[in-house]
Amino acid sequence: MLDVSAAFAVNCRMLPDVLTLKEAAAWLRLSERALYDLARSRQVPAALLGGKWVFPRTLLERWLAARADGADVPRRLTPPPVLAGSHDPLLDWAVRQSGCGLALRTGGSLEGLEVLAAGQAVAAAVHLLDPDSGAWNAPAAREVLGVGGHVGIVWAWRDQGLLVPPGNPLGLAAVSDLVRPGLRVIGRQNRAGSHVLLVHLLNEAGLRLDQVAFLTEPARAEDEVAAAVAEGRAEAGFGIRAEARSRGLDFVPLVRERFDLVLPRREYFEPPLQALFAFARTPAFAARAGRMSGYEVGDTGAVAFNG
Repeated sequence: MLDVSAAFAVNCRMLPDVLTLKEAAAWLRLSERALYDLARSRQVPAALLGGKWVFPRTLLERWLAARADGADVPRRLTPPPVLAGSHDPLLDWAVRQSGCGLALRTGGSLEGLEVLAAGQAVAAAVHLLDPDSGAWNAPAAREVLGVGGHVGIVWAWRDQGLLVPPGNPLGLAAVSDLVRPGLRVIGRQNRAGSHVLLVHLLNEAGLRLDQVAFLTEPARAEDEVAAAVAEGRAEAGFGIRAEARSRGLDFVPLVRERFDLVLPRREYFEPPLQALFAFARTPAFAARAGRMSGYEVGDTGAVAFNG
């Protein structure tokens, strides 16, 4: 067996304890692109700090030594056909109707990006506003996935706002109304894009999240927000117009948001996502979006940003 420690001892003494992508790739005699893919799929010891990959030298030596029996450096693992991230009823319907074969893993926009970065999904559905730039999704994707290799594809523009009982009996008209004493509000889990957006709107109004009387258990999906209001467990929720309509609720519009699918560029050309986006170009898809209301799908399938 190759004695890796002896073979690289001289070079290792000349290297810092933490290597950049360029330094690590040169030492391993790999292209930077190949090492980048290994790091993103968690097949090599690495950490993403400040948007850049770094490699602990000691752990990298051990990783190489474990593969010093003549085997090749492992190839990139193919991620499972999973679409992770935010819940969207139009996307749910399209996945079923298109026959694309994707499984949905809805845990929120931020979780979706992390699942994608870990190589456990082919795409992440996200709607995350960057409060500093006002940009949708690109800054968050860059922070989690790093620079390069991914792309954001527009799924739809959606209306976000307050879901209230029919007739809006309490006359809710703005996000500031959510802090009224005694008002029961259904919230979302912390890693959901709707929660992140609500926090931003409250901050803009000079309010704190802890001033809102949320129900103990948050909703895990958009339809659960509508259900809580429709069933009388809450007087208000923050969510999308489509779910308000599906439950016969009134809706107070506050924000028009862009909902994107973030994915590695190579995955766009694979059959599952090709089938999904092909279906999204059909008249049946546009008709469904119109019936659900609160969607604008004229840009669906367009490139929103390159990572």
